[in-house]
Amino acid sequence: MAFDGITIANITKELSGQLLGGRIYKIAQPESDELLLTIKNNGSQYRLLLSADASLPMVYLTENNKPSPMTAPGFCMLLRKHLQNARITAISQPGLERVIHLHLEHLNELGDLCEKKLVVEIMGKHSNIIFCDDKEQIIDSIKHISGMVSSVREVLPGRPYFIPQTQNKWNPLRFSARYTKEGSPLFIKSPEDSEELTYVNLCAHMKEKPMPLYKALYTTYTGLSPIIAQELCYRTGIDGDMPANVLDEPALQAVHKTLADLMEQTACGNFSPVIIYDGREPLEYAAFPLTLYSDKTSQNFSAISDVLERYYAERSVVTRIRQKSVDLRKIVQTALERNVKKYDLQMRQMKDTEKRDKYKVYGELINTYGYNVEPEAKSMEALNYYTNETITIPLDNTLTPQENAQKYFDKYGKLKRTYEALSELTVQVKEEIEHLESILAALDIAMQEEDLVQIREELIESGYIRRKGGSKKVKITSRPFHYVSSDGFHIYVGKNNFQNDELTFKFANGGDWWFHAKQIPGSHVVLKTEGAEVPDRTFEEAARLAAYYSKGREQDKVEIDYVQKKHVKKPAGAKPGFVVYYTNYSMAIDSDISGLTELS
Repeated sequence: MAFDGITIANITKELSGQLLGGRIYKIAQPESDELLLTIKNNGSQYRLLLSADASLPMVYLTENNKPSPMTAPGFCMLLRKHLQNARITAISQPGLERVIHLHLEHLNELGDLCEKKLVVEIMGKHSNIIFCDDKEQIIDSIKHISGMVSSVREVLPGRPYFIPQTQNKWNPLRFSARYTKEGSPLFIKSPEDSEELTYVNLCAHMKEKPMPLYKALYTTYTGLSPIIAQELCYRTGIDGDMPANVLDEPALQAVHKTLADLMEQTACGNFSPVIIYDGREPLEYAAFPLTLYSDKTSQNFSAISDVLERYYAERSVVTRIRQKSVDLRKIVQTALERNVKKYDLQMRQMKDTEKRDKYKVYGELINTYGYNVEPEAKSMEALNYYTNETITIPLDNTLTPQENAQKYFDKYGKLKRTYEALSELTVQVKEEIEHLESILAALDIAMQEEDLVQIREELIESGYIRRKGGSKKVKITSRPFHYVSSDGFHIYVGKNNFQNDELTFKFANGGDWWFHAKQIPGSHVVLKTEGAEVPDRTFEEAARLAAYYSKGREQDKVEIDYVQKKHVKKPAGAKPGFVVYYTNYSMAIDSDISGLTELS
């Protein structure tokens, strides 16, 4: 999830292929730290987004336009003055730094050809967009950095432009023979990059790093993010947490070869952008396939811009939904913890009632044999005619045998009443726990605000949230997930308990198939048959959906019950989503749904 130097190299290659030779048609500044350039090239129009936002700096091509303020900011007006209709002559990256240079040609007021440079620095909170002349003097920048803010470099009009070398990192492209011997138009060389880095250099670098190997790699070489460093270790077959300074020669040779191969791919521009998904949630992205996530779902893209736009848009949705669901999740979690504590206490009390029959037997045996008990005796022995064993019964020596018998009968009666009450209460509390766990599962799979509306409504009807005074029941627009199997059968998945009930008892026909994770909170899955015979592959795909949309999705295998819908019943007064069935088939299956097509 890092906008590292390799990602920048991929973007540089993509921009060079699309924009080189193009002319800047429009310049807009929709945000205080963001530019949107419209570029015409080879009969096509492109939009290039440049963002220096401290929390999410970005560079990518997009088809989406953004509204601009009525009055353009000063930096935008300056760029329009100089760069309107300017031609892009080159797009490059210094080494593997997180910096992109847009080299531009334009005509000045006298009609003379001039060269300018737009520098985009993608460096977290230090990100900036800097406009320079042909002598590397700063004309202006989207963010002004004075000496009071930074002691390393001032970014102000008239100051010289340079990339601050504050971390003393090495350029890993120097491991690439292509970069060091032939050069590459995508990268700018520095004088110190004239010599190739070798295995000997890597050994010397690693010996100085008494830290985990993956950390030693990204703190030693420019442009490597922690995730790429971990990927290098995984490809090498070495534990990334092993200290770098204790690696033996074969291990270091393997690291050198793997790093050199990756840098060769980077220098040659052989990128394969990919997004890694953990279920429906985007987990990571990279310019190369991430083999360390072989157990996750991945989606390949032809352009890194598509990766960035898709990834951050989907992450934004997930983040927004999580933020909006915080209050609901807290309500459910609090109620769940309270009920779990109550259930544990009731089960301990229930265990105590197991003594009740013993006290009943004690009372009966005292009544039967108590006539020969010595006065003030503290115990008596008697034959238990239920088991034919002799037992010792404790007695209160201040009471008569009859009073001791009555005391045990009283204990028996009290424990019996407690048992009968707890037998009913524990069932109710257990059902409440299962209901709350199912709501948590629904919150986990909610992808839209409409999904949260229905969950909130369920909590209101269940008494966990009070409906605001006089407000009416909200309109429900959320709909179940809809998939198509490899054999063309339609499969529906409920997003919450209300949808589960509707799918199972209003939408499904008696001959349709119903799936659910065995004894685990999860969604009802309905496979529509339309009277046709269902192939085994479709049964397995429906079962995978039931596994995926359950609390057991992280398990290697999930046991799934499936049965025709006509055998699924809902007890009177049962909680939403609760059903019973007494005859069913079962299968153990994984939760990989990558082969299924989801319909909107």
